[in-house]
Amino acid sequence: MDGKQFHWRVRSIVGVLLILILLFAWVLYDLQYVHGADYLAQSRRKIAKTETVEAARGEILDRYGRVLVTNRESYNVSLDTSFMEDVNTTLTKLLDICRTQGVSWADTLPVSDEAPFVFTFDTASSGAISNLYALAESLKWTDTLPAREEADAIRTASQEGQGVSYPSADAFLDKLRTYYEIDPLLPDGEARALMGVRYELTLRSREVTYTAYVFAQDVQMPFIVTVKEADLPGVNIDTTTVREYNTAYAAHLLGRVGLMNSDEWNNVYQALNYPYNATVGKEGVELAFESYLHGTPGKRNIETNDQGKVVSGDDNWVVNQTTGEVQAPDPGDNVILTLDIKLQEAVERALATGIEGLKSEDTQGGAAVVIDVRDGGVLAMASYPTFDLTTYTQNYNTLLADPLNPLLNRATQEVYPPGSTFKMVTAIGALQEGIIEPDTEILDTGRYLYYDDYRPQCWIYRDSGGRSTHGEENVSDAIKDSCNVFFFDAGRRLGISLLEQYTAMFGLGEPTGIELYEATGWMDGPEYTESQGQTWYEGNTLPAAIGQGNSRFTPLQLANYVATLANGGTHYSAHLLKEVKSNDFSQVVEQYEPTVLNQLDIDPENLSAVTEGMLRVTTEGSAKAYFADLGVQVAAKTGSAQVSSATESNALFVAFAPYENPEIALAIVVEKGGSGSTLANIAAEILEYYFSAGSGMETVTPENTLLR
Repeated sequence: MDGKQFHWRVRSIVGVLLILILLFAWVLYDLQYVHGADYLAQSRRKIAKTETVEAARGEILDRYGRVLVTNRESYNVSLDTSFMEDVNTTLTKLLDICRTQGVSWADTLPVSDEAPFVFTFDTASSGAISNLYALAESLKWTDTLPAREEADAIRTASQEGQGVSYPSADAFLDKLRTYYEIDPLLPDGEARALMGVRYELTLRSREVTYTAYVFAQDVQMPFIVTVKEADLPGVNIDTTTVREYNTAYAAHLLGRVGLMNSDEWNNVYQALNYPYNATVGKEGVELAFESYLHGTPGKRNIETNDQGKVVSGDDNWVVNQTTGEVQAPDPGDNVILTLDIKLQEAVERALATGIEGLKSEDTQGGAAVVIDVRDGGVLAMASYPTFDLTTYTQNYNTLLADPLNPLLNRATQEVYPPGSTFKMVTAIGALQEGIIEPDTEILDTGRYLYYDDYRPQCWIYRDSGGRSTHGEENVSDAIKDSCNVFFFDAGRRLGISLLEQYTAMFGLGEPTGIELYEATGWMDGPEYTESQGQTWYEGNTLPAAIGQGNSRFTPLQLANYVATLANGGTHYSAHLLKEVKSNDFSQVVEQYEPTVLNQLDIDPENLSAVTEGMLRVTTEGSAKAYFADLGVQVAAKTGSAQVSSATESNALFVAFAPYENPEIALAIVVEKGGSGSTLANIAAEILEYYFSAGSGMETVTPENTLLR
């Protein structure tokens, strides 16, 4: 190759390179200077991401189609610090707007809002305290906190009504103030508020909790307009739905919803593919029927600008590449309960009025349950005192500190000695086992004389100072008069083993099958006594046979036991679910089928002897005056169970009606309410409402007809 050709090739290569460099320079010039502003604006408008859109929850309705819980559109405030150039400045402005607009924000830091700053372990939830200690350990700040045992002791002492001393939080707040680089000139109260929000965000960033942080919930339009005008980067207004309650009643039954906590996510909902920031049922029906109500969340593509504001994507749903299915949210199904909300209102009013009417220094709370004897459906279930679901969040600390514990569902979660309402179990057992016959008479001698060293008394003998007894009584007489001596003898001869068997067959001390959380209680006997480190003696059968031993049952169990008596021995599972319908009410998703837990083969003559005694309680006995003008015959039994020698006994009342063709059974318990006969007026008021033209006779929506 000659030199001339070589130089030509070199010049050609250099020329090509120069052209490429010039083209590259022109492209850069075009991007940076000619169209730079346009491309910058496009980049700001097109930060794309995929978000999960939660489905609307299904509605909850009563048995007649009345909507109890529904949804309404709401606006929440969420924060994304990745769009905030100066986090503290942005959040300080947001907090100032909140104060001006009177909007409260989420802050679970268990430290007082104003100086002197102290740890508020007495009002904080156990989860909030656990989060505090977990974060302090993560940051190596545990030396700024009191011992965890001290925090738990303070919370326990507060719940028990004891005085507490509050440890200083200054050292911990100093750490937070330095960690978050908060302006030292910012007033202490404002700094504390800012630290509370930064603390919430840190809990999530360090994975102390996986619960999404919603800064403020259900904010109103004036606040939204002010935030929009302030143009705060990373502060988002999210459209969502919140539960709306169309009734002030049945709070313990309906329950509430909330963001799931880390335990719920790890133990339950992660396996069900819930997003970690999902709203779920927390208690009651909302929790029990979560799988029906929740629905299926959707996914959509959205675009945001550089300040985190959504600029497109409201209906840009993700499409499943395999199935071609559009992943829009699918609302939850609607749950129809066995509950009659009008009857529920009547029961709650009657219970509250009755308890307030007999309220003494000792009287505390109570419960009432009405159940359908034909299938175990709960028609009403009241617990007193109660609360308002619409103000639950605002009043939570007050409710938690109330010594009467209004958050407790006494109908299913509290257990009580049954007193004389238990005597029908002893009667059925003794009759069925041939220990006694319906016409067998036992002499009431005032004291039961079988044991030389243990001679318990009949109540009439005790109350009369030893001057009166019931004389000769058969089983119907003994139930009407609640003769202790009769049941001492019948129970002793039946024996504790058989007595325990009949107790279980009636569902006392056993799970009722109700969909809500429930206590199961226990029957007094050798096994329970030994579990308490005590010795069972043969004579202990006597108080057990009249419901005065250590037996403890729930009001729901008592109602279901009486329902089993009323229907002739079919022990149904108690339930709240009537049916589930699709979100548009066009299809029945599930229809509840009555579940028989066991069948007691009670001889009709024996059953009649027992129920006749219950009828005579309301026609001849202590409750006669309350039922004389009711219009239906009622079979009932009163009871009182001693709690301690220094206080009034618990009062109990059970009944079913009508006597000939029973429809409902009920149980009422009032803590330290005295004699069970004092509850007869509450029962009569409930039954009068049920059998009036506007309640129990209400027409049920026909099959294959939409509920609304």
